[in-house]
Amino acid sequence: MSDPDGEQRAPYDPMPHGPEEVGVGPWPGGHEAWPAGDQWDPALLEHGDRRNVVDRYRYWTMAAIVADLDTRRHAFHVAIENWQHDFNIGTIVRTANAFLAAEVHIVGNRRWNRRGAMVTDRYQHVRHHADVPALAAYLADHPAGPVTLLGIDNLPGAEPLEATALPRSACLLFGQEGPGLSEQARAVCDGTLSIAQFGSTRSINASAAAAIAMHTWVRQHADPTGAGGRG
Repeated sequence: MSDPDGEQRAPYDPMPHGPEEVGVGPWPGGHEAWPAGDQWDPALLEHGDRRNVVDRYRYWTMAAIVADLDTRRHAFHVAIENWQHDFNIGTIVRTANAFLAAEVHIVGNRRWNRRGAMVTDRYQHVRHHADVPALAAYLADHPAGPVTLLGIDNLPGAEPLEATALPRSACLLFGQEGPGLSEQARAVCDGTLSIAQFGSTRSINASAAAAIAMHTWVRQHADPTGAGGRG
């Protein structure tokens, strides 16, 4: 199996670290005991499911998992500028999957470092945009309604994230590790938010900043009783 950009991937990716016994083995009882339903994957039922998924999705096909996630995705989006093949992008995609973002947007170079995603990009809607104006145009005309584009960066004049009521329909845009948001992004965003820092460092890791911003949206808008278990 290969992704659209040509990267080779295994049909079912196991966890990239930890013991091999993670997940579950073949369905107990053999073929005769298999459950009925289109969501079940015969190969996983027969050989076991070692994927990085929560227990409720064990033995499900990838398409069935995505379809189920689509019924309850949140209204926030995440966007990352990709001019330098930033290694943080994969980690941001994984966090977006954990918090069930509506979509993830890669802005700039189409190819991005997937290592940190731990295969979660397969369950997430990932879109590519040539530049930030193209992203802004897509969000303004989004099928579900206009999406507010908010840059996350500690820039002069930025509003504090901790004191901001985030729009329910929002896209959180992050720049590259180091330079932060590009000048083009700053010009197009509907607003810019900063994360409070109290130490000597000028900035925090981009993937850490993304996790903080996404969880801020979750605390304001999501129902914690709908959170899934660990897998």
